[in-house]
Amino acid sequence: MRNEKSTEEVALGVRRRVFEHAMRNNGGYLSQACSAAEQLAWLYNEALTLGAPTLPMIPGPFAGVPSADNPGYHTGAGYNGPAAPHLDRLFIAPAHYALVAYATLVEVGRMAPEGLAMFNRDGSSVEMIGAEHSPGMEVHNGTLGIGLSTAAGLAYGRRRRGETGRTWVFMSDGEVQEGQTWEAVQACAFHGLEVRAIMDVNAQQCDGAMSSVMEVGDIRQKFIAFGAACVEVDGHDLAAIRQAAAERHDGKPLIILARTNPFHAMSILEERFPRLHYVRFTSEEERARFNLAIAEDLDIDPIDYAD
Repeated sequence: MRNEKSTEEVALGVRRRVFEHAMRNNGGYLSQACSAAEQLAWLYNEALTLGAPTLPMIPGPFAGVPSADNPGYHTGAGYNGPAAPHLDRLFIAPAHYALVAYATLVEVGRMAPEGLAMFNRDGSSVEMIGAEHSPGMEVHNGTLGIGLSTAAGLAYGRRRRGETGRTWVFMSDGEVQEGQTWEAVQACAFHGLEVRAIMDVNAQQCDGAMSSVMEVGDIRQKFIAFGAACVEVDGHDLAAIRQAAAERHDGKPLIILARTNPFHAMSILEERFPRLHYVRFTSEEERARFNLAIAEDLDIDPIDYAD
């Protein structure tokens, strides 16, 4: 299933949808859309080999957790298509990027726009922090740092079953502060698992700038030392991302470090630096000012968010 839009158009559409959502809801994950739109657009529009969605275009309500008494339970991975042996699988490790991921699903025609209106509503499966039942999600990654481990386990199982589909992970740089990430890289290297990951390296996390929480040093050299093939690129340069994805990594995981700007295409967000994790407007004056400035950056009309 391929979308007719260019990846550049998808990335712009993602930012516009997240911006509109933030204006109408007095806040949102704007910075994540700034830094990660190209990466998620590239994954869904170019890199991933996926089948057609198997779930309704308009997401249903939360259907409960898996149990013997809930035989109809399903994960949100159906928006990525069936789990067929020859198709790719994607894990979105930083669950707080969910709004950006949902907007990407809409832009590539895998979810209806009405799904975004359900974001963070009581009883909705379109969770604010993506869970295993949320659109595009297969497992719960709310504990930051488990995504690469999950992918490693799946890739190992897929290889034992003779499946040819690839296993991908979308990550964020805060995960390099978690020891489990490094264990996963070592496990992939030891078992020869060619997991592919692209990491949004925007130097931000929920508590502010990465450097103010824990200095992480040269993460590319660390990944290489732990057994990965690792390429560092400008995360807003799609040509560079494509070239990095073509890097040979026989018997090793491939980690693409996508260096990004957390206020790319929404320059007014720099006013909030380094507190960019979730931008909630402090006054109606600020909301109106951001509306005008970001709309100009994105080349659209300001959002009419009046109740």
